Amino acid sequence: MKKYAFGVDIGGTTCKIGFFETSGLLLDKKEIRTNTNNQGAGILPDVAQAIENKLAQEGICKEDVQGIGIGVPGPVTSGGVVKRCINLGWGMVNVEDELGSLTDLKIKVGNDANVAALGEMWQGRAKGCRDVIMVTLGTGVGGGIIVDGKIVSGFHGAGGEIGHFTVNKDEIEACNCGRYGCLSQYASATGIVRMAKRKLAKVSERTGLRGYPDLTAKDVFDEAKRGDEIALGLVDEVCEILGAALSNMACVVNPEVIVIGGGVSKAGSILIETIEKHFVETSFFACRNTKFALASLGNDAGMYGCVQMLLD
Repeated sequence: MKKYAFGVDIGGTTCKIGFFETSGLLLDKKEIRTNTNNQGAGILPDVAQAIENKLAQEGICKEDVQGIGIGVPGPVTSGGVVKRCINLGWGMVNVEDELGSLTDLKIKVGNDANVAALGEMWQGRAKGCRDVIMVTLGTGVGGGIIVDGKIVSGFHGAGGEIGHFTVNKDEIEACNCGRYGCLSQYASATGIVRMAKRKLAKVSERTGLRGYPDLTAKDVFDEAKRGDEIALGLVDEVCEILGAALSNMACVVNPEVIVIGGGVSKAGSILIETIEKHFVETSFFACRNTKFALASLGNDAGMYGCVQMLLD
């Protein structure tokens, strides 16, 4: 095993680039803008240049680098091909080949939620566990499934896309995937706000939620913590939907731990305790003792997981 490695988490706004020792020590990190112009043609060259600059700055030879792990917001095949990344403007992109030719380094590519799950298993809250579900609650709902220490990515690279579980067949508004009633429409940050606005349009009761001109998911949880009845009802509804979806997943995967991450997870105990309550209510008896935990690596989880891919 070589001494150094890079973990790169590509998002729609920024690319997070971590410089690691392969022992798991994060030495340095930086962010660069994700250039989505011209269908994202400049993203991989920009990443390659940033890594070249870092190697030159540190005086490190490529012979001492294990490679570059990359997480992207879309399905990835086992051959490192991204079939579509809406947020990046990409259609079919062979990330392993293109970035490999730009850097002359080994490249491994994975879905961003999958690599975040790997990161939490390797150096985070699921450390020591081999069977893990990770859920990321952000702009959308992402998921990573690990069975016996291995990511379940599936034939088309879409394994773990739990945000597109159908949880309401009667939904009349479309998800950004084009379907209706997806989990992301209810349990994501944007979904929580959407549900709150629907609720406020139907109720006349006093609620602190009316005092926010630009209501956010954080506002909903903050008001719930203050005891606001409407906000508490919304939190319970969101967590009931998510808890039931996870109980169905647990029947298939039977994880040791379910890790909750993403921006919404900053709500803390009110979120995780309410999810767990509804999970237990709807779970098969053999899965009811599944542990729940808040992710500990935050926005760095993807970078850690990208490096872990290289070590496997």
